[in-house]
Amino acid sequence: MRVLVIGSGGREHALCRSLSLDPQVSELHCAPGNPGIEQVATVHAVDPLDPGQVAALAGRLRVDLVVVGPEAPLVAGVSDAVREAGFACFGPSKDAAMIEGSKAFAKEVMKAADVPTARARVCVTEEEAAAALDEFGAPYVVKDDGLAAGKGVVVTDDRDQALAHARACERVVIEEYLDGPEVSLFALCDGSTAVPLQLAQDFKRAYDGGEGPNTGGMGAYTPLPWAPDGLTEQVMREVVHPTIGELSRRGLPYQGVLYVGLALTSKGPKVVEFNARFGDPETQVILDRLETPLGGLLMAAATGELGLDPVFKGGSAVTVVVAAENYPEAPVKGDPITGLEPTPNAYVLHAGTKRDGDAVVSAGGRVLNVVGHGPDQDSARRAAYDLVARIKLRGSFHRTDIAR
Repeated sequence: MRVLVIGSGGREHALCRSLSLDPQVSELHCAPGNPGIEQVATVHAVDPLDPGQVAALAGRLRVDLVVVGPEAPLVAGVSDAVREAGFACFGPSKDAAMIEGSKAFAKEVMKAADVPTARARVCVTEEEAAAALDEFGAPYVVKDDGLAAGKGVVVTDDRDQALAHARACERVVIEEYLDGPEVSLFALCDGSTAVPLQLAQDFKRAYDGGEGPNTGGMGAYTPLPWAPDGLTEQVMREVVHPTIGELSRRGLPYQGVLYVGLALTSKGPKVVEFNARFGDPETQVILDRLETPLGGLLMAAATGELGLDPVFKGGSAVTVVVAAENYPEAPVKGDPITGLEPTPNAYVLHAGTKRDGDAVVSAGGRVLNVVGHGPDQDSARRAAYDLVARIKLRGSFHRTDIAR
C-alpha cells in the first residue's frame, strides 16, 4: 500500500511514524512534511491547502490512500479533489468538515441529533454577544465560529475580556460553561459505521496548574484509569452514531476521524467541541499505544469497510509539548535545537521545525512533542520528562504537570 499524508505538524509525524511501522505500507510520502517526518517518509514541497496540487501529487505518486492530517486542508476541499481524482481518502468532505469549520453548524447538527451539549447562542453583533454573556453568566465561554487552530476559545470570568474576544470575531458561539474534567475520544468513521479509539486527555492552558492562555495543547496522556466504566460505549451511543447519522441524512456521509471533546459533567458527558481530524497532541499518545496496524484501519475507513474495534497495547503513553519562547502570542522562531535523539522509552515528534543547513531550528509555536511510554502512567511520564530534560532550545518552555 502506497500512502500519502498531508500536513507538517506533530500529528502528521505521529501518523507517519505509525504508518511506517505497518508492514502493509510499502511506500510512505508526506507533503509538505518536516525534518522529523523526512526520516520515515519521502517529503514533497506541495501547498497542503491547494486541492489541485494535492490531487496531482497523488496521481504522480500513484498512491493507494491519501490521509489528510490538519483541518484547514479539509475545509479547503482537499479530500473532495482527491476523491474526484479517483483516490481513496481518509478525511471528510469539505461540507462534512464544517462540523469543525463552523461551531454554529456543529451546534445545529447536535440539536437535530439530540446530542448532549451546552446551551448556546450564535452572535454576530456586540449587542447579541452582551445579551448572551448575561444570559449564561460566568465563567464565560466564547468561541470563534470559524477555524482558529485550537486557539479560538476564551473561557474567562472577566466579562470585558469575553466581550472583546466576541468583538474581534465575525461570528461567535457563546455557551454555558460545562463543569467537570474534559476528555477526548476519536472515532474512525467510514460513512455509515464508526469504531472508537482509546480515550485521552490533553492540557490546553500554557502553564502549570491550568494557568495562562489557551493553546493548541501542551501535552496529553492515555489511557485514563479514572474514566467511568462504559464511557466509550456511552459516547459512541449518545454522540458519535447520532452525529454521523444526522450528517448522512443531510447527504454528508462522514469518512475520516471524528474527534469528540467532552466534559464529564454532573449530568453526564456533554460535547464541548467536534473536530474533523485527529486531535493534536492526543494523537501522539493514542497512536503510540495502537496495536492494530494503522494503514489498514485508515484504508478501511476510506473505503467503507470498517469492522472490528482497534486493539491497543497495555501500559501508558504521555506526551509533553516543548513550546517556543512567547508561545502562543508571538512565538520566537529560528533557534537551533539539540538533544533530539530517542531514549529506550521515549522519542521526539517534530511539530514546528525546519532545516537550516545541517541544523534543525524552531519554526512554530509548539516545536516538539516528546512521547514517553511504559507499563504504567508514572513510568511513561518519567520517560517523557527525562527526554525533555535533554533537549536544548533557547527560551523554550513546557508544562511540568502533564499526566500528574
